[in-house]
Amino acid sequence: MAAKWIETLVGSLEQKKQYRQHMARMRALPEPYRSAAKALHRYFMYQGGILDGDTLITMFGDFVDLWERAAADRTPVRAIVGDDPAEFAETFLQAYSGKQWIDKERARLRAAIDAAAGDDGEEKGA
Repeated sequence: MAAKWIETLVGSLEQKKQYRQHMARMRALPEPYRSAAKALHRYFMYQGGILDGDTLITMFGDFVDLWERAAADRTPVRAIVGDDPAEFAETFLQAYSGKQWIDKERARLRAAIDAAAGDDGEEKGA
């Protein structure tokens, strides 16, 4: 009962546990894979804006899998991310569609403009 109440306030405890496990796996990567993964993770946290916990956990699990495989195969970092790490990150994020924080702001903007324009399409005060 208490766990359900806590999850209502802070989100899924299982997802938080899985996230911590993914982060531990990332910290366990050998260099230079750990540094590259940490830099991309930071970018994901700022740019990704994914709100859906299931999508986020899946994405981070796949992300860590990618780096663990690269480390095991000794694949060079540039062979993974290419010449433009930001482009790699954006492409990686696009593969994980989920509800993003910007979706809420887009809806809010549309509603505000609709209200300002009025139901009949004429602007208020015009």
